[in-house]
Amino acid sequence: MHRHGYKGRKLGRERDQRRSLIKVLSSQLIENYSIRTTLPKAKELRPYLEKLVTKARKGDLANRRLVIAKVSTKASAHHLFDVIAPKLKRESGYLRIQKDGFRRGDNAAMAIIEFVDKEEFKA
Repeated sequence: MHRHGYKGRKLGRERDQRRSLIKVLSSQLIENYSIRTTLPKAKELRPYLEKLVTKARKGDLANRRLVIAKVSTKASAHHLFDVIAPKLKRESGYLRIQKDGFRRGDNAAMAIIEFVDKEEFKA
């Protein structure tokens, strides 16, 4: 069987559950600047959220509405626009994934995904 046209990971979920999971993970990452999750979820989350951060750096109303539609809460979208995006100096590569061992119960590979410049947001 060929792999053409099968983009992305399934993450053991249906399509709507997968979309909801990515929305919630992105909102939590925006609010907490760093989260610990499984490695495949982190790898799936990074391009999704980096596109949202790029839209937030532009800062106009249309992009704000697009970001609100892509995250689970309005508060996290406003936090991305008002707190995180103005402090970013880099053009791309906003997120970092660090491997964090294996989960005790099922030996799943874990990772920490965080903003590269997260110290600047807290100051």
